[in-house]
Amino acid sequence: MLLPVTLSASAAAAIIAFWLMIRVGQVRGSEKVSIGDGGNEKVIRRMRAHANFVESAPFVLILVAAIEMTGKGAPWLAYVAGIYMLGRVAHGIGMDGAGFKQGRAIGTIITVLTLLGLAIAATLITLGVI
Repeated sequence: MLLPVTLSASAAAAIIAFWLMIRVGQVRGSEKVSIGDGGNEKVIRRMRAHANFVESAPFVLILVAAIEMTGKGAPWLAYVAGIYMLGRVAHGIGMDGAGFKQGRAIGTIITVLTLLGLAIAATLITLGVI
């Protein structure tokens, strides 16, 4: 069974995870922190942006896959997955605390709404409502 939305969302998630890892490595190098966070706020912010993504992305991808497998996700599921990924990029940038500060809040709101919305959709599909 081909799951194009899940495959695309998983690829996007892998790229975002890679990007967030690179950003952590860059700030570690510039701040000379090789292990842990060294109490450095810049390192902590980048590490938390990466960790926050890792905390939510698996749940989103599992729900996307499960909903797509039911055949009940077209066409809205792809849009939800795409918006989630954009929100996570905004969050990562916003976590730097400079420039696009509202990105953190935007990403957080999008993540919460995505998780809640997908959970509700999965429940309604299970109950046969949709």
